[in-house]
Amino acid sequence: MHEATTGSTVPRRQLGRHLRDLRGRARLTVKSAAKALEWSETKIWRIENGHTAMRSLDTEAMCRVYGASAEVTEYLMGLSKKTKEQGWWHSAYGNVIPDGFGLYIGLEEVASSMQWYEKDLVPGLFQISDYARVLIQHHVPTPPPEQVERSVELRAARSALLTRVSARPTIRLALNEGILRTPVGGPDVMARQLTHLAEMARLDTVSLRVVPFAQGMHLGLLSGPFVILRFPDNGTREGEPPVVYSENLVGELFLDKPLEVEHYDAAFESIWNAALSEQDSMRLVQQIQKEFTHEASRPDVAEE
Repeated sequence: MHEATTGSTVPRRQLGRHLRDLRGRARLTVKSAAKALEWSETKIWRIENGHTAMRSLDTEAMCRVYGASAEVTEYLMGLSKKTKEQGWWHSAYGNVIPDGFGLYIGLEEVASSMQWYEKDLVPGLFQISDYARVLIQHHVPTPPPEQVERSVELRAARSALLTRVSARPTIRLALNEGILRTPVGGPDVMARQLTHLAEMARLDTVSLRVVPFAQGMHLGLLSGPFVILRFPDNGTREGEPPVVYSENLVGELFLDKPLEVEHYDAAFESIWNAALSEQDSMRLVQQIQKEFTHEASRPDVAEE
């Protein structure tokens, strides 16, 4: 079981924000900064968004171009060294983590709370291995069998944060009813998946609500899936601000501007209020689980 660890994620994001602010104060565009440093614009973007470790000398060069004071430069060079630290996911599963997703795992590891809306699939943290395996096998291009199994193991390892001894995040999880009724992997897999989902929803740190078909139109149908992550308040300016994460077939999106987070907060509250109560949601999960269990026990299904 993994205890909460920042790895390099938080230092990278903190350094990136500082450097972005310095560039803004210097009135330099990404293009002009890249030209002055003789780097690509992509490299500047990756640094400012926390996607890459930093050498102290590179940080010093950026500070020099941006006109930072000696004190700020020294502080940021020290922070650069922390960006090279690695979390458990890098060393154990680095070869199966998609570009950009390692950043999300690091944020997930240290989050104190999550507001999570999913439209089509059970979220990764709540997936059983057989459910996850079906999804991973349907990726394009299809990964080799050994990579599939490593990816399944990674999802299971991430899920440990739900039951770890300390620093468990509080999670409010809103799911569309269609997620419960879509037979990913067949009725047996879905029966076991819904049993697991119900067990996780009984944790004192997890609240689950289901948006029923009968609700009709609701804001989640427009927003798409997303998770809002918040982090412990350490009482200093280095506290990590909230971030909205959204994933699709071609990449990931991280949003942390206050107005962006505010919009997603409002969207989540609207979805949450459109959903069934936690008690009625649990009853619906259990009802559908029984339907899948019954279907899986039919002789014609069991023989397939």
